[in-house]
Amino acid sequence: MNKQTMTCGIAAALASLMCATDGWAQDDETRFVLSTGVERDVGTYGGADDIEELYVPLTASISNGRIGFRMTVPYLRVTAPADVSTGEPAATVTESGLGDVTLSATLYNVIESPRMGFVVDVLAGAKLGTADADKGLGTGENDYTVRADAFKFFDDFTLVASGGYRWRGDPEGVDIDNVLLGSLGAAWFTESGDMLGLSYDFREAAYSGLDDIQELTAFYSHRFTDSFDLEIYALTGFSDSSPDWGAGLRVSTDFRMRGFWSRD
Repeated sequence: MNKQTMTCGIAAALASLMCATDGWAQDDETRFVLSTGVERDVGTYGGADDIEELYVPLTASISNGRIGFRMTVPYLRVTAPADVSTGEPAATVTESGLGDVTLSATLYNVIESPRMGFVVDVLAGAKLGTADADKGLGTGENDYTVRADAFKFFDDFTLVASGGYRWRGDPEGVDIDNVLLGSLGAAWFTESGDMLGLSYDFREAAYSGLDDIQELTAFYSHRFTDSFDLEIYALTGFSDSSPDWGAGLRVSTDFRMRGFWSRD
């Protein structure tokens, strides 16, 4: 399992959506955002016993209307059945520690049409193999991703479609496939400025014989002030490679700096 992929669809969609909509009007304004949260996922993943995961990321990003950089440093805790072959009920084992650190850079409005309300962003990212492979928290190898995000804006409604490719690092003695990934989503903005949305995320299986990952996420975001917002979300999976259910929340605060990275 790769916990980094379980939250990337909704997090990337929200981050790109906010930056893209700001890009036309405020491209001389730089945003520095700090966020954290917690996510809990539970699933059998094709087995008989539940596997529980707790994911706590700390994320820092800086962006303006043209380019953005993002880094996430996560804590990960996994409770799973012990690897036994006696036929007896398996005891559970809990492992925890640093998860895989992720880095990304996004070019905003690579293709744009303000008249049609349409933009395309392009992202390049890396997942560093910082999670302990001996504990089963990661592969210990680096992965690299390229992705394009397309947005179609209406008055109070936005459609999002993403597609990309991930090159997976192979640990010694293990063959991990490179994978295609994609998502489709929609977000609605209320009169008070809150955001409601749905996101369907897909990723090819990285291991031969396993199901592709398919998940549906529903989310709600509320901005308390100009610099503080809260997001809550819940998800469910549609394959043995996805969690049966999950839920999480994220809080973030941003600082805006006029003129930083200005064109003048």
